[in-house]
Amino acid sequence: MSGHNKWSTIKQKKGKNDAARAKVFTKIGRELMVAIRDGGSADPNVNSKLRDCIAKAKAANVPNDNIERIIKKAQGGEAADYEAVTYEGYGPSGVAVIVEALTDNRNRTAGEVRHYFDKFGGNMGTPGCVGFMFTKKGVLIIEREDLEKDEDTVMEAALEAGAADFEADEDIFTIYTEPEDFGAVRDDLQAQGYEFASAEIEQVPSTYTKIDDPDTQVQMQKMLDMFEDNDDIQNVWHNWEDAE
Repeated sequence: MSGHNKWSTIKQKKGKNDAARAKVFTKIGRELMVAIRDGGSADPNVNSKLRDCIAKAKAANVPNDNIERIIKKAQGGEAADYEAVTYEGYGPSGVAVIVEALTDNRNRTAGEVRHYFDKFGGNMGTPGCVGFMFTKKGVLIIEREDLEKDEDTVMEAALEAGAADFEADEDIFTIYTEPEDFGAVRDDLQAQGYEFASAEIEQVPSTYTKIDDPDTQVQMQKMLDMFEDNDDIQNVWHNWEDAE
């Protein structure tokens, strides 16, 4: 789940229990299998989509043994039935929401997504109803903690690697790239020894919606939790400002 307060979301994910981490591993595993199917190769050196997925998996602390096991399963054709589907809609207070799924049953997933929107005071819309509020960008997050390099050094390395933008916060550095440059920038920085708390192509909102009412905030969070708990749903992007 990603929104305005991205770093709080990452820290929350890191602290999850074993069952929740296993669910994250399952979702990323599905992405890895589809990347191999669509890219036509289990070799990340020739399949850039697979290389991006492996980087995402490592940032999420998926063990190498798990990654290798998933790649072997994908070579056996287990990803053949998964279809990528995107849904758009509004959460409570008009928060814009994009839901990305990989499903083997489009009707089941669409019904569940619609139910989550309706249950918590939102509504599922038509394709494109909120997509114009988001831009796809590569997003690389580096923790400041234990990093023996200052802001200027990291910014210079990022921009020289081809990054489009750079932000420094109290806890993290955030590096933005064009989607087509994401892999090259990530690989360049990794070669220099940088490690990422998160590394993926995201839907970044251009504007944000604030929820002032505490009860509505609870409803919004419950809706996001329901999305996250669904195995078919890979990513949920939203423009809820100050999301926890």
